[in-house]
Amino acid sequence: MVLMSDIMPAIYLGHGAPPLLEDDLWVEELKQWSARLPVPAAVLVISAHWETRPAALSAAGAVPLVYDFWGFPERFYRLTYPSSGSPELARRVASQLASVGVAVVEDESRGLDHGAWVPLMAMYPEPVAPVMQLSLPSLDPRELLRLGAALAPLRDEGVLIVGSGFFTHNLAALAESGKPTGRVPAWSREFDEWGREMIEAGDLDQLADFSLRAPASRLAHPRTEHFAPLFVTLGAAGGDPVKTVISGFWYGLSKRSIQAG
Repeated sequence: MVLMSDIMPAIYLGHGAPPLLEDDLWVEELKQWSARLPVPAAVLVISAHWETRPAALSAAGAVPLVYDFWGFPERFYRLTYPSSGSPELARRVASQLASVGVAVVEDESRGLDHGAWVPLMAMYPEPVAPVMQLSLPSLDPRELLRLGAALAPLRDEGVLIVGSGFFTHNLAALAESGKPTGRVPAWSREFDEWGREMIEAGDLDQLADFSLRAPASRLAHPRTEHFAPLFVTLGAAGGDPVKTVISGFWYGLSKRSIQAG
């Protein structure tokens, strides 16, 4: 793992479901990614699985994980991730968002949901920094771009901003694919390719209008909460170049994960 740099990247990743942790390829991709990142002073996750308005921050102290999934083997409900939040990070996040008129409340009973702890268990099996979650106060891309821009200065303080979702997310693909390396539906592949092109072009306007402009957008995202965290990451990018770090498909869904900076 490399030493702390002057500024942390901002990232967006596909978090899968708990079985991600038993997928050797994906776990290795995430581990190799974290090994190339600077060591964070703190981690702030914006997960597809927590929506509240006003925006909310998870507990600053140690509280149990949120096992917000159903129908999986019992072993996944016994997993733990011994991280805790940070009152200082909570204060800084609230301060940054208040500067642009975004109210934030704290939920001291809220632990990390699987959109946070599943990928972090792969990337940082032993926690290296405090971790907190910020809820999605909206699914509107432009509102989330502004929110991400307000958080961008935290990167200068060593905070790793993590948008956690899935580049395509329609669970019908799971049945159609049948296995991690199974058939990829045309709609998933088409949306993924369009998204790749827009990210490489830096075309935030097209991306923000994805529901109208992207091919198969209604199939790729029947509901858009898994694409929404991407816009927080892009807002936090602050004009830094954005690159794809992980690509490919898992049960027919796009794993595309990106890094700014």
